[in-house]
Amino acid sequence: MTKSVPDASRHTIRLADEFAVLSRRILRSANQGVARSDFAREVLTLLLDFSASDEAGLRVNEGPRYYCASSRSGDPRLFEFRMSARGPGGEDRGSCVGDSEGLSVLCQRVVRGAVEPGLPWFTRSGSFWTGDAAQPIGSEGLVLGGEHRSLIIAPFAVGDDSHALLLLMSRERDYFREGEVEFYEGVAQTIGVALADRRAQAALRERVKELTCLYGIDQVREREDLSFPQTFQAIVELLPPAWLYPAIAQARIHVDGVDYATSGFQGGPQRLAADILVRGTKRGLVEIEYTEPRPVLDEGPFLRDERRLIDAVASQVASILARRHAEEERHRFEEQLRHADRLATIGQLAAGVAHELNEPLSNVLGFAQLARKTPGLPKPAADDIDKTVAAALHARDVVSKLMLFARQKLPTQGQVQLNELVENGLLLLESRCAKAGIRLERHLDPVLPGIAADSGQLLQVLVNLVVNALQATSAGGKIAISTERAGDFVALAVADTGAGMTPEILRQVFIPFFTTKPIGEGTGLGLSVVHGIVSAHGGRIEVESEPRRGTRFRVLLPVSVPADDRNRGGP
Repeated sequence: MTKSVPDASRHTIRLADEFAVLSRRILRSANQGVARSDFAREVLTLLLDFSASDEAGLRVNEGPRYYCASSRSGDPRLFEFRMSARGPGGEDRGSCVGDSEGLSVLCQRVVRGAVEPGLPWFTRSGSFWTGDAAQPIGSEGLVLGGEHRSLIIAPFAVGDDSHALLLLMSRERDYFREGEVEFYEGVAQTIGVALADRRAQAALRERVKELTCLYGIDQVREREDLSFPQTFQAIVELLPPAWLYPAIAQARIHVDGVDYATSGFQGGPQRLAADILVRGTKRGLVEIEYTEPRPVLDEGPFLRDERRLIDAVASQVASILARRHAEEERHRFEEQLRHADRLATIGQLAAGVAHELNEPLSNVLGFAQLARKTPGLPKPAADDIDKTVAAALHARDVVSKLMLFARQKLPTQGQVQLNELVENGLLLLESRCAKAGIRLERHLDPVLPGIAADSGQLLQVLVNLVVNALQATSAGGKIAISTERAGDFVALAVADTGAGMTPEILRQVFIPFFTTKPIGEGTGLGLSVVHGIVSAHGGRIEVESEPRRGTRFRVLLPVSVPADDRNRGGP
C-alpha cells in the first residue's frame, strides 16, 4: 500500500519542480550570448510570468558600474535599464533612481548584510520580505511607501567581486507566502550564476572579436598589393563585426583630411573615437557609431574592452602612417644620394670637357685677335673676325661656368653681409620686376650674422634665382626674397607664385644643360652654376615646387667662424 503524501509536502514538491524549471530557463537564457540589458529583460520577463507579480527588478554592482533593470507586467511590459557609476568610494549602492527614501535605505542594508536578526521581515539568508509594506519596518520604523504592498528583496553574488539584489513586488497584500521566499532566494542565486556565466562568455566573445579584428588588421598591413587608400578601407571594413552590436555599427578612419568609411557613415551621437597620433602629432581619428540608440554601458553604449580596442586600432593605423613616412624618407634620401652621385659624375665630365676646350679656345681667341690687327684688312673680313672673337669669348664664359659647377674655380673668401648683398642685387632687378607687373617682396632678418664667401659669386646666385623666378611668374604674381638664421647656417630663400615644376623636372633642375626653355633661349647652366657655387661655399640648396603653385629655392650657407675661434685649440 502506497503511503500518502500530505498536501503541504505535495505543494512543496510541486513548487520545487516549478522553480527548477524556472532556474533552467534562466541558465539557458544566459547561454544565448545576448547583451546585458537584453539578458536582464529576458530574466525579468520569466520572473513576471512565473510569479504573476506586478513588478520585478535587478540591481547589480558590476565592476565600476552599477545598473538597475526593472519590468512591469502589462501589454506591452514596461522595461527600464539604467547604467550609472558606483558610489564615490566604489561601494555597493543597492538603490535606484525613483526609490523612496525608506526603500533606498532598506536595499543598501540588504546589500551590506546589515539586517536585524530575529525580526520577522528578514530570513536567515539575509533576504527581506513583507506582506504589508505600508507598515513601518525595523526598529527605526522605515516607511517604504509606494503602490506595492507585498515585497521580496533577495541578495545574491555575481562572481567574487559583484553583488546584486532581486526584487519582486505586488500590489496585493500578503501576496507572497513565507515558504516561497526560500525558493525565490534560490532563484536569485541561480540568476547570480547566470550573470557570472554570461559575463564570462561575453568577455570571451569580445576578446575573440577583438583579437580577430587586430589579426585581420595585421594581415592587411602586410599585404604589399594594396595601395594606401585600399589598406585603410580594408581596415575600416574589419571594425563593425568587432563591436557589441555589429548589425548597427559603422566605422570611419579620417587621416590627413581624407575619409575611409563603411557605407552610410554619418557620425551620430552614439560614437566612440580615438585619435591617431604619429610622433606626437594628431593625424586623424578612428570612429565607431551606432545607427540606433542602445542602453548606456561603460562609455555611452560601448564597453571598456571596446575603448581599449579602438585605441589599439588607432595605434595600428598610426604605425602604418609612421612606416609609410619612414619609407618616404628613405626613398627621398636614396634619391638625394643618387642625385648627388649623378651631379658629381657630371661635374667630373664637365671639368674634363672644360680643360679640353680651354686650350683650343685660347688659340682661336688669340689668333683671331692677332688677325684683327692685320693692316689693310677688308671690312667684311674684319667683321667676321669680330664675330669669331665674340663667339670665342662666349664659349670661354660657358667653359668658366662649367669649371665653376665642377668646383674647379675656388671662391675668393671675404666677409659678406647677406642682407647687404641682397639689397644691392635687387637694385638691378626691381625695375625689371616692376616692368613685368610682378611684386617683389623682402623679408630680411635684421640680426643676420656674417658669412665667409665670394660676394661676386653669391650675387650671381641671387640674380640667377630671381631671374628664373621672374621668367616663371606671370604679371600679377609675386616674388619673395627672405633671409634668416637657421642654426649654424644663414638661409637665403627665393619664392615665386609662378608655374611651378613637375616632380620629373624637379629631379633634373641642377643638371648642366637641362632646360625647359625653347632652343636658343637658355643654356641650362644657370641652376647648375648656382649649385656649384653653393657647394663650393660648403652649403647646400633645397627646392620645393608644385605645378601651378610656384617654386621656392632655399640656399643654406655656413656662418663665419671668427679667426680667434678657428685658431683656438681644444681643451
